Amino acid sequence: MSDNATLPATDAELSKLRGRAVVACLVGHLFELYDFGVYGYFAAAIGHAIFPSTDPVVSILSSFATYGVGFFMRPVGALVIGSYGDRYGRRAALIFTVTMMAIATGLTGLVPSYDTAGIFAPIMLVLCRLAQGFSTGGEWGGAASFMVEYAPANRRGFFGSLQQVSTGLGQLLSITMAFTLSSLLDAAQLGDWGWRVAFLFGLLLAPVGHYLRSRVAETPVFRRDATTQTVMHSPVREAFGSYGGRMFLAFGITIIWTVGSYVFFTFMPTYASQQLGISSRAALGSTALAAVLNICCLPLVGALSDRIGRKIPLMLSAVGYLLLSYPLFAMVVSERSFTALLTAQIIGSLLYALINGVGSAMMCELFPTRVRYTALSVGYNGAVMVFGGFAPFIATYLTRATGQLVAPSYYVVACAAVSILFILKLKDRSGEAL
Repeated sequence: MSDNATLPATDAELSKLRGRAVVACLVGHLFELYDFGVYGYFAAAIGHAIFPSTDPVVSILSSFATYGVGFFMRPVGALVIGSYGDRYGRRAALIFTVTMMAIATGLTGLVPSYDTAGIFAPIMLVLCRLAQGFSTGGEWGGAASFMVEYAPANRRGFFGSLQQVSTGLGQLLSITMAFTLSSLLDAAQLGDWGWRVAFLFGLLLAPVGHYLRSRVAETPVFRRDATTQTVMHSPVREAFGSYGGRMFLAFGITIIWTVGSYVFFTFMPTYASQQLGISSRAALGSTALAAVLNICCLPLVGALSDRIGRKIPLMLSAVGYLLLSYPLFAMVVSERSFTALLTAQIIGSLLYALINGVGSAMMCELFPTRVRYTALSVGYNGAVMVFGGFAPFIATYLTRATGQLVAPSYYVVACAAVSILFILKLKDRSGEAL
């Protein structure tokens, strides 16, 4: 607890600590999200290796189902790691998450094929995915708390958006890896061994995040609580007992936040190549361009929310998804071209930026320091598990069950309608003390 003993004495000291802390948190978060997200871009190759079937759609469904399984552990990780972070500090928890993710990712790249290990191959893959989900469940809330607690009072939106910039860079890195490997290797090579390279690469990156995180100070907000003896001994009980309503509010707002991301970014490349006949390179290129646009918009949205509040961007995003998802999917299905796909993903990325740029700050402002890590992690990851993790699977299933290629948009529209009801109930706390 020596980190908690001394608070920065001057603004200059705090500014120096803040700079180091922000870099350490963002780099570690980038690697963490790369490791967790890269699976979605190799769903077809993993399905071929681990879930062989004469029907390629069945293989993809099985692969996406395993992708979704990892999300079951995210609320568990949120509870366990979030509680630890509220009791012993954000830094210690974040060091643990990046270490666990590195191990699970490396082991994923070493899982034998079904031809080699039979049923044990998918079992091992599922176990690795569960470990990744547990780690990520504790990572997001810790990184959000860390960033916003280090932010100046009037710049929490901007600092919170930087966390999502890191998330976007991790996503972009995974897209770039998928694009590079699909360009260098043929389908057989990618299915046999190429996809493993992406996971072993993640294993090499994660220790850098660990090194950086182990050399930064705890947040001033948490250290102040530790100094004044206001750290909770049972943050889980306090979170559910006193802030259950706000956790449910966080859950509801996160629904469209996570579904918009996983449908337009994770699901769309596989959908475009497997269902619409657009080349995988073109689909990944489109997704990468849209991801870059989203990353560029996030700090602007975060800074704007420091002036106008969090609620307006949130509502604009949800209403946009409600009104535009079906027309965008219909356009892509009708034209089946790179241009149509890029247009749909660019609009989707702008809608995503509106909620993504303010979400971290909004979540942190819902809860006091003593339960912040636990409460926002559970609210956020609960929705990600239920609605986001299985979004690619649900979207693929809806397409198959209805015979309509626009069917994935129905899921996005329904989720947007639900989130709008929660956003209407949100009290904007951007002007209140953290």
